[in-house]
Amino acid sequence: MKELLANRVKSLTPSSTLAITAKANELKAQGINVIGLGAGEPDFNTPQNILDAAIDSMNKGFTKYTPSGGLPALKDAIIDKLKRDNNLSYNRNEVIVGIGAKHILYTLFQVILNEGDEVIIPIPYWVSYPEQVKLAGGVPVYVESTKEQNYKITAEQLRNAVTDKTKAVVINSPSNPSGMVYSKEELEEIAKVAVEKDLLIVSDEIYEKLLYNGITHFSIAEISEEIKARTIVVNGVAKSHSMTGWRIGYAAGDATIIKSMTDLASHSTSNPTTTSQYATIEAYNGPQDSVEEMRKAFESRLEIIYPKLNAIPGFQVIKPQGAFYLLPDVSEAAEKTGYNSVDEFATALLTEANVAVIPGSGFGVPNAIRLSYATSLELLEEAVSRIENFVKSKWQN
Repeated sequence: MKELLANRVKSLTPSSTLAITAKANELKAQGINVIGLGAGEPDFNTPQNILDAAIDSMNKGFTKYTPSGGLPALKDAIIDKLKRDNNLSYNRNEVIVGIGAKHILYTLFQVILNEGDEVIIPIPYWVSYPEQVKLAGGVPVYVESTKEQNYKITAEQLRNAVTDKTKAVVINSPSNPSGMVYSKEELEEIAKVAVEKDLLIVSDEIYEKLLYNGITHFSIAEISEEIKARTIVVNGVAKSHSMTGWRIGYAAGDATIIKSMTDLASHSTSNPTTTSQYATIEAYNGPQDSVEEMRKAFESRLEIIYPKLNAIPGFQVIKPQGAFYLLPDVSEAAEKTGYNSVDEFATALLTEANVAVIPGSGFGVPNAIRLSYATSLELLEEAVSRIENFVKSKWQN
């Protein structure tokens, strides 16, 4: 029999976030009381006004195909949002709606990358960036940041990583997995390098609404028209409006790139789910009270959980500024509890302490684990207590 699989998929690394969640669910199905801190989605239901809008659209018969790049009314709602929140002006032909921000990113890399083109990806990174670049024939080039620099790369690091094959750089702010946020000044320095080296900027802003302790979001596209012209802004309603399962994301940027993404979508997905599009129109045009309520809830949890986690022996935690993740360096804890790697330590937390966390190796930081605080405070406190007891019971002096 001929080879069944294409070469492009043979080197793919499965999503570590989905894998650990699946393992945790398997243990739960066996009756084991597992606390999952792995999945990256809010633990709130989608706000009622959005649910009502979706039901209303179906009752009105809006259940057919839409344009491949999204409903005009939804594009208008996105354009209004970008103007209102980010002071960015776009036309309809500069916006595409897709099946979640993840698929938007996949489509974007498919249309901008040729074989061998390099994309600079800061470490730590969201698990799917490198895989999507590879699927498009590109080459991920990693630039390592450290906890000492708050897990943010510098303009000089970016400049040093650029070669004659570099096509783009990915900026994710607020970051998954670190929760850190680039300041306006930091982005301005990065933007200078992008102009100097003629780079496209992929700005993933999906956690834009989840910011804490007075931190504000600044889109790199806001810097100037010159920077806006070379930036593709990627966003969606999954995290901000607790709509992960609705699968709506979008990109805004250069009309030529957006048209190519739309053409590709017309042959791959036809269009984003119609009902979800009507729900998203309400998400952006309707009241935003629920967005702020969720943000406050996450901030409250962070303020309680962060010091407890930081007090665990062998844990070094930088306090995140956004998103809903903590990324503690647990290399000392892993070593002192007798494990050869943090991956082994994370596996033991799941099987022995019944707490599911994501090994940092999937994000390019093998000394860390990622914990999501998108769950109830009661469960978070119990999870941290289990982790602390686990570490102290196995600590070897």
